[in-house]
Amino acid sequence: MIDLDLEADLAAGFPAALEELKRFCRIPSVSTDPAYRSGIADAAAWVAARLRQAGFPQVETIATGGHPLVLAEWHATPGAPTILVYGHYDVQPPDPIANWTSPPFDPVVRADRLYARGVSDDKGPLLIPILVAEAMSRRRGRLPVNLVVLIEGEEESGSPHFEPAVAALKPRLACDLAVSADGAMWRPDLPSVTVASRGLVALDVVLTGAAKDLHSGRHGGSAPNPLQALVRLLATLHDHEGRVAVPGFHDGVRPPDPAILAAIRQADFDPAAYYAGIGAVPPVPMPDGDALLVRQWLEPTLEFNGIAGGYAGPGTKTVIPATAQAKITCRLVAGQVPAAVLDAVRRHLAAHAPSGFRLEMPGHGSGTPAFALDPGLPGLAATEAVLAEVLGQAPLRVAMGATVPIGGVLERQLGVPTVFFSFSTSDEDYHAPNEFFRLENFRRGLVAWARLLDRLVDLPRKREP
Repeated sequence: MIDLDLEADLAAGFPAALEELKRFCRIPSVSTDPAYRSGIADAAAWVAARLRQAGFPQVETIATGGHPLVLAEWHATPGAPTILVYGHYDVQPPDPIANWTSPPFDPVVRADRLYARGVSDDKGPLLIPILVAEAMSRRRGRLPVNLVVLIEGEEESGSPHFEPAVAALKPRLACDLAVSADGAMWRPDLPSVTVASRGLVALDVVLTGAAKDLHSGRHGGSAPNPLQALVRLLATLHDHEGRVAVPGFHDGVRPPDPAILAAIRQADFDPAAYYAGIGAVPPVPMPDGDALLVRQWLEPTLEFNGIAGGYAGPGTKTVIPATAQAKITCRLVAGQVPAAVLDAVRRHLAAHAPSGFRLEMPGHGSGTPAFALDPGLPGLAATEAVLAEVLGQAPLRVAMGATVPIGGVLERQLGVPTVFFSFSTSDEDYHAPNEFFRLENFRRGLVAWARLLDRLVDLPRKREP
């Protein structure tokens, strides 16, 4: 049943919702940089206050050993399923600031898009189910299902404290299905639902030569240059086609799901449009579209996210730096074990490191395995039906090249699957300058979440709330 009165309420409240989203995005809640610690605290407080305003009778900010979780509970519908809604209030660093058209924490609407750091990942999508729950309660005096909302502050830094916190909160998080407001649709012109995502493991590589920076005229040619050595070392990690060339890296990789391979063939992916869309010079020869999607979704990767050392300011500085470092992340596929991948990369780097340098390889947490959803899941069918109604086209089941750790965590700790129901799209620059959120998707998301919560009344129950 479609509640047209509720949808009219949501449409009428949209201008106010947009202003709320702007206020949320003004909070600089960067989780990876200690300089933004006060922004993290402010964002957690803002989310908790907004959940109370929406009518959640139980709202708590929970310490984790890192950034806090916000947990809200609304158990007021006896006999109905319990749905856990996940999101995160932390955001990526805004750097490089100079590449933003408008300040990253000063939200601006241009051409029916709201531009701000975190607006697409994940503040806009996260705010939607909160607004919907509030509107349902005001119009009907109740919710169709019981809701548990779990919002973390470390998703953008690898969720290092999320799983232990979930394990400690198991009784309060008992539910029949988890629905993630985080994630993204694949393309703005093609409805999609994510059924698999890659895992993640990260490390730094630090090479140290001399004990201090040296004059390149006095010491050039004799002193160790860690920048030069680092570039040579990093070049050994890939073959000439850009695939990972680390022994043991691919151990355990399972063949891809035939259903996802079928979806890739249906997608009719245009490689020329892809390279044009990201502003890159296309390679020669142009790769096949299907093969390119396989690499994006179904193959493991090792990427250099940043290289630093020496002087990079205006003009020149004739210096041989004492240290050089690189940040590396590896996206993993089904069958790979994060710890084993990390060990393989470290062994390779140690074996190929040039003499005359000190090598350090610190990691960042234990990593996240790849995630895959049961294709027969009733909750997945419900989300697909709603998307077909709202978007006018049956969604394509796709894989996600990115990593969303919560699916595996909630499956391991709570025994429940997670469906992704985000109204971001993957072209919204959510880890880059000029991140934006389409306001049309904001509007559609409100309608879709309202219909989904009503549809989930019939979800088979797994446990008592």
